[in-house]
Amino acid sequence: MTGTVLVADAGSSSFHLAVLDADEQIVAARDFDDPPDEEAERMIRRFLDDAPAVDACGHRVVHGGPHVTRPTVVDDTVGARLRAAAGLAPLHMPPALAALDAARALLPGVPHVACPDTAFHRELSEPARAYALPRELTRRHGLRRYGFHGLSYAHALRRTGELLDTAPADLQLLLAHLGGGCSACAVRDGRSVDTTMGMTPSEGLPMSSRSGTVDPGMLLWLQDETGMDPRRTARLLNRESGLLGVSGTSGDTRELVRARAGGDADAALALAVLTLGVRRGLASVAASLDRVDALVFTGEIGEDQPEVREEVAAGLGVLGIEGGLATADPREPMVVSRPGAAVPVVVVPTGEVFEVARQTRACLDADR
Repeated sequence: MTGTVLVADAGSSSFHLAVLDADEQIVAARDFDDPPDEEAERMIRRFLDDAPAVDACGHRVVHGGPHVTRPTVVDDTVGARLRAAAGLAPLHMPPALAALDAARALLPGVPHVACPDTAFHRELSEPARAYALPRELTRRHGLRRYGFHGLSYAHALRRTGELLDTAPADLQLLLAHLGGGCSACAVRDGRSVDTTMGMTPSEGLPMSSRSGTVDPGMLLWLQDETGMDPRRTARLLNRESGLLGVSGTSGDTRELVRARAGGDADAALALAVLTLGVRRGLASVAASLDRVDALVFTGEIGEDQPEVREEVAAGLGVLGIEGGLATADPREPMVVSRPGAAVPVVVVPTGEVFEVARQTRACLDADR
């Protein structure tokens, strides 16, 4: 498909809109500091008033659920399936669905494509996606690992292949998406074979305000001890934990690095919990690889927080990865490890917008 694509990327606390031309160049963009809700239609209309006409619209959706497992043209049936999956990502799906509904109302004459973050992990093997729970329970309720940050990983995989002059299908990579949400992924033969996030985006590494994996027995004990109900527990795990919870002051690594330099012990602990958690996550998914051809950082923290990259890489000597990384904040994919390093360390700037546009075009071409 040629022509312009509007990309709608609705987060839990922000909204990004961009128009990309046929050469995959951004020709208009706008960031809102609030998620789309009842104001979604107004936000999109304001953007479109000054943007070029669009020929298609691609939507980043965090969770496709069991039925939307690849980029899919949205009709009422697909919309209903996405709404049915909203409870699996309650921070992210309601804003994305609000943006989807508003964009379809404003642009009824163009195709809309839902691009799930979960699609990249759809070929996980059964052992990699299964939870060690009774089989009858997992089958009845569809309990399984889905994985997330797939659009980011797909973009990072493609750009790493270009940078290393190797086809993605020939690479075995460890990737870390580090941002407000954090996860690790192992890629072999061009596809995800293991990842740290699970049925929801709450599992895995420590994050900005999400706890990541915690002892389920501890949660049961805490509920019994304090009478905490499920709604309060969800707020604790998703809004009050992670870097914010450990530091007591901030979930922003930039602020924590500055506070640590000023002697703030809690900020130092929060950063240490994060970097150890990332190393643990990368080491765990490395068990699904035969070798490690490169370690790839992406996401806002992975892209522009060299202190975090250094502390993660320097602690992975068991995987042949070394520290001493360049401290640049790359605007393009870049090898930041020293020349001749046994395992190159790569930084790929976040590229979900480009990946949504690419997948939207591919989906529409396949439908012709």
